[in-house]
Amino acid sequence: MKTLAIILSIVLLLVCLVLSAVVLLQEGKSAGLSGAISGAAETYFGKNKARTLEGKMERLTKILAACYLVLALVLYFVVSTLS
Repeated sequence: MKTLAIILSIVLLLVCLVLSAVVLLQEGKSAGLSGAISGAAETYFGKNKARTLEGKMERLTKILAACYLVLALVLYFVVSTLS
């Protein structure tokens, strides 16, 4: 069981580092006053946002955050059974 806890800890650390990097690489959400006036959601990129790099980064962030949550809970239960 200790080996499983060590492996889960390493995987959790790697997920945490990758999640931090992905969040830091994303652009800010505030489009400013010009985005509010021009209606940025009506543009081509607004309609096809999932295909852009930013859309893929958002999806990757959601997946990594879910993995982080699940790994943290599993690691908690594994370590609590060891005690």
